Amino acid sequence: MTTVACGDLAAYLDTLLSVAQHPDYPQALNGLQVENHGSITRIGAAVDLSVQTIEHAKAAGVNFLIVHHGMFWNGVQPFVGRYYSRIRSLFDADIAVYSVHLPLDSSSEFGNSALLARRLGLNPTAEFAKYSTVHVGVRGQSDILTNELVDVVRSFVSEHGGTVRTTPIRSEQRTRRWAICSGAGASSDTLREADLYEIDTLIVGEGPHHTAIDATERGITVVYAGHYATETLGVQAIARRAASDHSIPWVFVPAPTGL
Repeated sequence: MTTVACGDLAAYLDTLLSVAQHPDYPQALNGLQVENHGSITRIGAAVDLSVQTIEHAKAAGVNFLIVHHGMFWNGVQPFVGRYYSRIRSLFDADIAVYSVHLPLDSSSEFGNSALLARRLGLNPTAEFAKYSTVHVGVRGQSDILTNELVDVVRSFVSEHGGTVRTTPIRSEQRTRRWAICSGAGASSDTLREADLYEIDTLIVGEGPHHTAIDATERGITVVYAGHYATETLGVQAIARRAASDHSIPWVFVPAPTGL
């Protein structure tokens, strides 16, 4: 059986995604968050770290779990109650955890927004959604009925147990300038940026209530496709590459939130 040392695999991912040089939210704590005792034999990919994800990973024989939202996403917490259950489950199963947030999102090869665009049949030609010194979204041009594009989005999202909501769409409305920002992609900042680039259709995971009002007044249609569904592609892509480069198997560990 082919194996790789936990530290070597983490270092490989750090380099591939330029983790050390990348800005992010403090609670992201990108990189290896939990190590294990031995060599890695199977990689798992998941959106969120949770007791459910850990149990599914254990059942699948995973001992290196790559997640988008890691151990400390809600900030520093004492390891009691459900947080203790998480860490105890990891230790009992000897599962390492590697978390990667914006270094993944901003990647042209592995980024959630870039991959989602291609999955929807769209061709990203420029960056979108700037955070600090990087962009975590993409934009491009098309000529498609907006309702037809939304149907494609619904088909993808339904695979992950989610639903799609949109701001009002006229029957013959067409999408000619679009942008995508996965996860919590609808914000005052992204709507201002969409206005700047004359975006008519913005596809995101989720956003505050006020973004629907703001977008409608700006003449922008927002497609809320779900935080979970829009962030399933990046972790799978990086796990697939890591597994291929190290000749070990990988598996996606689903844990849909419905959001």
